[in-house]
Amino acid sequence: MIEKIKNISLNIYNEIIQIRHHLHKHPELSFEEFDTSKSIQDFLTLHKIPFKTGIVKTGIIAEIKGKNPEQKEIVLRADIDALPIKEENNVDYCSVNKGVMHACGHDVHSSSLLGSAIILNELKDDFNGTIKLIFQPGEEKLPGGAKLMLEEGVFNNIPDSCIAQHVYPDLPAGKVGFKSGLYMASADELHVKIIGKGGHAALPHKINDPILMASQVINSLQQIVSRYNKPNNPAVLSFGYIQGNGATNVIPDTVELKGTFRTFDEKWRKLAHLKMKKIAESICESAGGKCEFKIDVGYPFLYNDEKTTQIAKKAAIEYLGKENVVDLDLRMTSEDFSYFSQVAPSCFYRLGTGDGKKIRNLHTSTFDIDEKALLTSCGLMAYIAIKQLS
Repeated sequence: MIEKIKNISLNIYNEIIQIRHHLHKHPELSFEEFDTSKSIQDFLTLHKIPFKTGIVKTGIIAEIKGKNPEQKEIVLRADIDALPIKEENNVDYCSVNKGVMHACGHDVHSSSLLGSAIILNELKDDFNGTIKLIFQPGEEKLPGGAKLMLEEGVFNNIPDSCIAQHVYPDLPAGKVGFKSGLYMASADELHVKIIGKGGHAALPHKINDPILMASQVINSLQQIVSRYNKPNNPAVLSFGYIQGNGATNVIPDTVELKGTFRTFDEKWRKLAHLKMKKIAESICESAGGKCEFKIDVGYPFLYNDEKTTQIAKKAAIEYLGKENVVDLDLRMTSEDFSYFSQVAPSCFYRLGTGDGKKIRNLHTSTFDIDEKALLTSCGLMAYIAIKQLS
């Protein structure tokens, strides 16, 4: 089976590179992936793979039925949206859509899943069960395409397992990484408006200084992590935006803060939301000001099912060799595949895309991959799906 898959992967390699280049050159933002969706549909049609469209507007669901299709169902998922970043790569497939770029590798995920689709379609007489391929919009934007797809009934029945991969520039092409159990954090956005009374900086006794209130709020909210949280529960609270619009001698009326809160415990997450709001409001009230504290609840934590991940990791060792499969650490980043992991046994693994020279970080204007990774991605995901079915 492995040799069959590797031979097909090699035969379709150039075709997968071409579709990846096309998707990379024409990126689209979250929930606006209409041309991307059309390109994926055209590819599936060309290879006679049946699919349905229209779920969350641009989403696509393809199905490959093996023998005894009712026996088991495995889901393979790829996200299809891009980021609002201006690309700076000097390549012939550089983005032509101004200010939009596939800086998180979703072009790789989509083209890889198309490659897996070809492989699985050719081998459908060699496995029992059904493999559902989900091309998902809107991973990069709340509330997340995965959540919306679930709400629109993407799963008629809960699948036996869900599998997804994500590019990982820290790992060389040809290698993959796994972690079972808790893997990626939940993520919430904090939007805080502190309202005081501005005026001349030389007359602080005549104003209610929102700058000072903001500094106290930022410092005091760190208690959420250091004093209220259990030491064995990873949590991060960071502010990345402070805007006052004052001057050297002008205290503004308001200050806006924006930040992120991440953790792995849903009960604690909800309690932390209440405590953050109460602390911030109390500080501002005691200083004679007001605080508007809004939390945009983001993705839940991502849990990799132990058995599903063990099967996937074992398949990767068989397919790539033990030396090319690594163990991963816990991550405080987030991913909306977590919604799938909340309803079905799931495995979210990392695909090495580095070239061994310069690391091209995700979400940057120079992100790109060593395309040898596409030889790994298509075949390995197909093999993992078959092993999950068996």
